[in-house]
Amino acid sequence: MQEPLKFKRIFLIVADSAGVGEEPDADRFDDVGSNTFAHAAEAVGGLNVPVMESMGLGELDDIMGVKVIKDHPHAFSLRCRETSNGKDTMTGHWEMMGVNTVTPFQTFTDTGFPKELMDELEKRTGHKLIGNYSSSGTEILKVLGEEQMRDNSLIVYTSADSVLQIAAHEEVTGLQELYRCCEVARELCMKPEWKVGRVIARPYVGTCASDFKRVTGDRHDYALSPSEPTHMDVLKENGYMVSCVGKISDIFNNAGVVKTVHTVSNEDGMDKTIEQLKNEDWTGLCFVNLVEFDSEYGHRRDAVGYARCLEALDKRLKEFIENMREDDLLMVTADHGNDPTFKGTDHTREKVPLLIYSPSIKNGRYLEETDTFACMGATILHNFRLSNRPTLLGKPLMEVFE
Repeated sequence: MQEPLKFKRIFLIVADSAGVGEEPDADRFDDVGSNTFAHAAEAVGGLNVPVMESMGLGELDDIMGVKVIKDHPHAFSLRCRETSNGKDTMTGHWEMMGVNTVTPFQTFTDTGFPKELMDELEKRTGHKLIGNYSSSGTEILKVLGEEQMRDNSLIVYTSADSVLQIAAHEEVTGLQELYRCCEVARELCMKPEWKVGRVIARPYVGTCASDFKRVTGDRHDYALSPSEPTHMDVLKENGYMVSCVGKISDIFNNAGVVKTVHTVSNEDGMDKTIEQLKNEDWTGLCFVNLVEFDSEYGHRRDAVGYARCLEALDKRLKEFIENMREDDLLMVTADHGNDPTFKGTDHTREKVPLLIYSPSIKNGRYLEETDTFACMGATILHNFRLSNRPTLLGKPLMEVFE
């Protein structure tokens, strides 16, 4: 009779953009000196994150307020470097699941989208297009939202990410029409010269610039599919659960996804993850993205807000751990950096933390950093006695199974 699995349920929680210091090649990305975790901590005179501290966070970097605790028998702590050529959401998440992105996704941050693309999008959608520059989604609504409502036009904008975003009023344009227009944009943006990682529908409500509000729950991402099947596909093909909380299913364009749980905030994401932990019985992976670190604080260069968001996560991790079973495994990580004290509004090329906890781990300790994020997916596959595909990155962290 086969031995039972060491871990029946694995939860991989991504604190989107919570990097722990520059990568060795940060100079290629003009990100030398970036450190999201450390600089957010300095902005508030020190972080209060006792749970992550007890898991070995302080061993990963000099983070103000976080003590170095070397005795953490139930947890492993390490840093992971990124192999892929990029520093965005899709590149980071795809690499966790084994994919090496060699050619980075295009961005149009400085120039806006080419006139040829805008003309074709306007023709195909039948709507006048306004905007076409890099902006915060909330700020561009203040500037152009009333015009969009008046003319039933479409607000097109981008960011430091490889995205084309389209904003329209839910009642004036309508959700289904906005989604149709985004589908047209996704088709057009498959051309090599216009290819972006994601087209995002950004519906909003309100009556005027002073009260416009984005409807996060009705947002929809039209992403590229991963360049090849991932560790998630291996899990799904072998009958294991792959539950995706937050924007995970969008990031992977539903490839390898068994179940999707949409969220409207970090707190909602943790609520729904803890609900699965406490009340659902399955075998496999729960993959969670908590986007507000990135969207609300990193890109907006709000270092104090970023620090408080990390502290809020720490409180939810305490609740999570208190409800874990002996055969549950928790991984807490990030997908890139977004130093809220750094120049500009772009992501930063950083290593990411990896904190691994289970009540059944007895020999937890600090581990040497890995050369790829894909150790996460490879470790998950190893737990379920599945083999990594030859073309995918990653070797399992065998210490977890000692």
